Amino acid sequence: MSTHDPTSVQVSWAVSDHEWTVDEVAAVLNSEREAPETEARIPAIPKIPEKLPLPIRPRNRFVSGTYRTCPTGVQLVLRVDVDGKRPMKRLSGDFFIYSGKTSSYYGSFVVDSPTISVSSSTVTITGMGSYTWSAGAPIIKVTIARHTVFQPAANAHVQFYTSSKQKGASYTCGFSSSYFREVSYEQDYVEGVTPFPKHDTSTLPSGGTDRVLGVAESYAEAGVQMVTSGSWNKVPANDAGVNALWSNAELHAAMVKQFSLWKDDPQWKVWMLAAGQHEYGAGLYGIMFDQTGKQRQGCAVFHEGVGGDSAEQLRLQLYTYVHELGHCFNLFHSFHKTYMDPPLPNRLDSLSWMNYPWNFPGGHNKFWSDFAFQFDDPEVIHLRHAFRNNIIIGGNPFGQGAALEAGHGFEDSITDDSGLQLRLSTKPTVLLGEPVMLDFELSLSDGRTRTVHTALNPDLGAVQLLIERPGGALTAYEPFLHHFVAASATTLTPAKPAITDSAYVGYSRNGLVFDQVGRYRLRAVYVAPDGSRVLSNALPLFVRAPYDAMETDLSGLFLMDDVGALLALKGSDSDTLKDGNEALDAAIATHPVHQMSRYAAAVKGVNASRSFKRFTADGLTLRLPDYAAVEAALTTLTGAVDAAGARQTNAFLSAAEAQLSTALDNKDN
Repeated sequence: MSTHDPTSVQVSWAVSDHEWTVDEVAAVLNSEREAPETEARIPAIPKIPEKLPLPIRPRNRFVSGTYRTCPTGVQLVLRVDVDGKRPMKRLSGDFFIYSGKTSSYYGSFVVDSPTISVSSSTVTITGMGSYTWSAGAPIIKVTIARHTVFQPAANAHVQFYTSSKQKGASYTCGFSSSYFREVSYEQDYVEGVTPFPKHDTSTLPSGGTDRVLGVAESYAEAGVQMVTSGSWNKVPANDAGVNALWSNAELHAAMVKQFSLWKDDPQWKVWMLAAGQHEYGAGLYGIMFDQTGKQRQGCAVFHEGVGGDSAEQLRLQLYTYVHELGHCFNLFHSFHKTYMDPPLPNRLDSLSWMNYPWNFPGGHNKFWSDFAFQFDDPEVIHLRHAFRNNIIIGGNPFGQGAALEAGHGFEDSITDDSGLQLRLSTKPTVLLGEPVMLDFELSLSDGRTRTVHTALNPDLGAVQLLIERPGGALTAYEPFLHHFVAASATTLTPAKPAITDSAYVGYSRNGLVFDQVGRYRLRAVYVAPDGSRVLSNALPLFVRAPYDAMETDLSGLFLMDDVGALLALKGSDSDTLKDGNEALDAAIATHPVHQMSRYAAAVKGVNASRSFKRFTADGLTLRLPDYAAVEAALTTLTGAVDAAGARQTNAFLSAAEAQLSTALDNKDN
């Protein structure tokens, strides 16, 4: 799918490393406006004569970058993006209110299609802005004097106008940076792990110019300055061991404890942990933390899957580090853009950090040979000009507001020759607060052999789940944690016609999913290796109200965000989830034979059956399995029944029971 609307004339600003002057950008914009029915005329770069006349006139400064007023009363932070590398032809800005020694964010604006006028002495940029509030003077005019490279940068004079062309407020902003955002980047690494250094892109074929890139350089090319906050911290492994596996719960607890800049507020600070291996195995390359409180604050890369010092391994490390940090800036995968807010077309053919190489048309080798080590244009626009709360670390949750119109996404494909079918199934009726477990089956729809992704769990990327809530609102399920998993495929044949998977889907990045009584519908979309979109059946689910005081009590205990997080994590020792653990303990203590207590026992038991790593002032310490707690949990898990006296089970409970039994069998080994 093309990244551009084929009915409009657009210019790719990412085709080369040419630095665009404001004169060239203005000429292109003028040609687009004057002759939209013809191909945009990109001005040729003038040839340099063999002999230059003297004196040589010094080159003018680029005017793009960040400008700001003094932080007194009202501060305007202005971003001008009209020349230099990959100009996105935009203005944007943020307003802050200062009172005494405190400040607060007021709102943001962006001008998507400004008019640029250039004279020998002045650059003037005007346009209608889009605002996060109802602006009384929405038209913006920015005037910047043209200075040479031997002169200091000029100020930007900003004048706001009403729709009737009456003057509003005006500001004078001093130049502060050639970047559009500045972020403090803290990276820690576990003892025994060699964190990613740099990658020389010339060592392997690629679609970009040869250069040496690290994380900071990669984001700098998109206009984001990543400032290292102190030195990289080596975390002693202690008795946890170099190859100790990491769980999602441990990672979240580690971020809150170890991230020295962490606080539960939006801030331009992000954390990266270079670890060994996740408990999901070496196929999990990275993960973006997105759990309780303010979200998108940290991520991890697992070097058991991406580590090494070969050119291929260094390339994969660079890609994984930049990719996971991209999620912290609220960037979706290239193949999930329709679930952004606002939704955009999916871009399966995007040569972006946010695509999966193995999802690219033509395969991963084609991706790497064409990849220029950059974000695509819409992503660069987001990084430079998104409204502050949509991008700042700890701002709006990942995917917040990704709501779709009722019915959109549930309609059948016009044609489907994929040769595959996806089927969802679950318990048709659940008690309010009861964990919802969903089963997936991908099978052949005809006799043709098909190569498919092995992971159908919507947390792992190949399947997107849509949920129609009571009343018709349709939302996209966004996993509690983003997992970046290596490509894993299998072949379906008439002898092996199907694969299955299951997942807990009751808690997402935005909290509890099934939090009200009523009728829901679920439908999933599987993206095949060839790009085909296979729609599942539309699965009805009814969430019923409690029948009696006991069910009312259990519903109240399970309708807690912390309990949903613990179910998603399969338990945790984290202090931030203390209330959830207490609620699960209360469910087991007061209603030990009720079916709902089986879930509480499963979560508590699985967590007790494994070790748990914590960051302390002394380094990394290990809590060993608690076999007494495992045995108590297993007793509850195997003894509880539903209202009819039957012992219902599903993949989640069965797996938990097997894990607890195995732990007790092996406790003396």
